[in-house]
Amino acid sequence: MTTRTDAPTRREQILKEAARLFAERGFHGVGVDEIGAAVGISGPGLYRHFPGKDAMLAELLVGISERLLDGGRRRVAESDGDPRALLAALIDGHIDFALNDRSLITLHDRELDRLRDADRKRVRQLQRQYVELWVDAVRATYPELGEPDARAAVHAVFGLLNSTPHLGPAGALTSHGSTAALLHRLARGAFAAAAPGA
Repeated sequence: MTTRTDAPTRREQILKEAARLFAERGFHGVGVDEIGAAVGISGPGLYRHFPGKDAMLAELLVGISERLLDGGRRRVAESDGDPRALLAALIDGHIDFALNDRSLITLHDRELDRLRDADRKRVRQLQRQYVELWVDAVRATYPELGEPDARAAVHAVFGLLNSTPHLGPAGALTSHGSTAALLHRLARGAFAAAAPGA
């Protein structure tokens, strides 16, 4: 997996600050002037990058769903057919998201219904495809686990991993590495416990 070292673009800076502010105070509690001030430009200057707050919200929520699905597909391609390695890679990828994009989890939980119908449907479509990657990996790792139970286990693990906004401020975590390792053990343990005869 390659790591991007380029400085974020102005558009990326705007989206990052918009996500943080929306998560902290709610979509309607934040004005374009505040988002602009957070990145050092005037509120009206934001309109050179986005037509409005609705467009920012849509790009944030559709964008993260696309990133998760693309990352999952890449991990499938890189797994060489090893289901345990694939499941571990999927877990690691989602943990990376859950620890580094905590504001997007909060934003999704609170603001998804504010998207236009087409954008909300797109998010749901991407999420369903992402879930299917996981269900396939879980069933390949634990063949004795039926499809409904595998699907329920995947959603339960998502709930576990996506609980990171409730862990307190980022600085309150013991360390990124130890928190990631703990979440990985919990996720693997949950899947193993779901298998019949566990």
